[in-house]
Amino acid sequence: MSQMPRSTALSRCPSCEEPLESGDRYCGACGYDLSVVPAPPSDPPTLTMNGSVPRPPSGSSSVDWPAAPAAGGPQVPAPVHLPTDIPGTDSGGSELPADPAARGVRFDRPAESEDYPLAAPQPADPRTAVASTPPAGTKICVACRAGTVDSDGYCEHCGHAQPRERDHVEQELGAVAAVSDRGLRHHRNEDAFAVSATALPDGSPAVVAIVCDGVSSATRPDDASLAAARAANQALLDALPRGTHPQQAMHDAIVAASHAVNSLAAAPETAQEHAPHQNAPACTLVGAVVTASLLVVGWVGDSRAYWVPVDRAAPSARLTEDDSWAAQMVAAGLMSEAQAYADERAHAITGWLGADAYELDPHTASFKPDRPGVVVVCTDGLWNYAETAEEMAEVVPPDAGFRPLHAARVLVGHALDGGGHDNVTVAVVPFPAPPQGAGSA
Repeated sequence: MSQMPRSTALSRCPSCEEPLESGDRYCGACGYDLSVVPAPPSDPPTLTMNGSVPRPPSGSSSVDWPAAPAAGGPQVPAPVHLPTDIPGTDSGGSELPADPAARGVRFDRPAESEDYPLAAPQPADPRTAVASTPPAGTKICVACRAGTVDSDGYCEHCGHAQPRERDHVEQELGAVAAVSDRGLRHHRNEDAFAVSATALPDGSPAVVAIVCDGVSSATRPDDASLAAARAANQALLDALPRGTHPQQAMHDAIVAASHAVNSLAAAPETAQEHAPHQNAPACTLVGAVVTASLLVVGWVGDSRAYWVPVDRAAPSARLTEDDSWAAQMVAAGLMSEAQAYADERAHAITGWLGADAYELDPHTASFKPDRPGVVVVCTDGLWNYAETAEEMAEVVPPDAGFRPLHAARVLVGHALDGGGHDNVTVAVVPFPAPPQGAGSA
C-alpha cells in the first residue's frame, strides 16, 4: 500500500471541511479523493513588516537582464550619460524645465523681502468710523451713526427705523420747563406741550404752560394734541400783552385750541367722506398762566394742575376737576371718591376738544397764592402714579422752583418707574414768575 506524500497530509477535507485522520485517502463524509490534492508551493509567501519589503531569499533566481550591446569595439569605452541628459516629466506629467539649475531644490535663491504684502483695505466699521460732516439738515441714523435717514424715517445704510422726534421731548425756557415721554407701553407719544414767556402791558412777566393729551381711541390723536397746544399758546401770547385779563385770555385760548382740533376732521386724512370708519381727532387740554401775583388755570378733560408750595409744611392742592365719569359720580353724590375711581369707568372722559365733542365748556380758575411754590401741569400719565395733592408734593423735588427742568425730569422718571403705562407729559412753572431775563439757577 503506497503512502501519500507528507505534503498531502491534511487535517480537513478541502471539499467539505470534514476533519480527517492521518493516512486517510478519501474523505469519509463526501468521498473526496485526497490523493489529487496539489502539493503546497515550495516558495512561502512574502510578508511585509512595518511597511518594508524583505530582501528576496538567497536561493531565488536573479533578474535576467539583457546583454548590453558593444559600443565602438573592445577598445572604445561605453559612453557615459548624466542624469540631466535623460528627458523626463514631473509628477504631474509636465515636461521638466530644460535648465538643470531649475530642477530640484536650490539654495542660491535670491533673498526675499521680509515685508509681506497687505490685504486689500476693508470697508470701515460704521460703528467706529469717524463720520464726515453731513450736509446741513441731514439726519444721521441713531443706530449705525453712518447712514442718513430717508423721508420715511429709516436709515439708508442699515435700515434701522429711527425714533420719532416726539418720543422724548424736553424744553426749558427761563423759569418754566416741560418734559414729554412716550412711556413704556405705547408705540408713540400722543401728548404735546407748549411753554412760553411774555410781558403784560405794565412790563411784569407772564409765563405760559400748555399740556395736551391725545385721545387714543380717536383718529390722529398726536396731531390733535399738537395742534391744540400750539393754538392755545399762540392765543395767550397774542392776548396777554394787549392787556386781556389772564383768566379771559385762558378761556379764549381753549376756544382757539378747539377750533384747531376741529379743523383736523376736515383734512383729507380724516375726512368722513374718504374714511367713513374713522372718528374725529380729539384731545384734552390743561394750561396755566403765572404772573407776579396771579395764577390762572384752564382745562377741558382729565389733565390736571397741582399747586405745591416751597414750604412743604403748607398744604398742597389740586387746582382742576376732571371731566370724567368718576368726577360726575362724586359731584352728583352717587358715589364716594374711592368708589368712583375704583370703577372701571372712572377714566372715561366726558369733556374733550374735537369735532365730535359735546358742547364746549372751557373751565378756568384764578388763584392768588400767599407764598412761593410751583405749579405742576400734567397728563394722567403722571397723576395716575401720584393722584392726590399730597402724593404729588412728595415726588416734586424741594428745589423745583429753582430747577424746573430737573423737577420735570424727576416727575417723568417717577411715572416710568411706576410702570409707564401711558404717555407722560409734565410742565413745572415756579410762582411767582421771575422778572424778564431771569432764568433758573
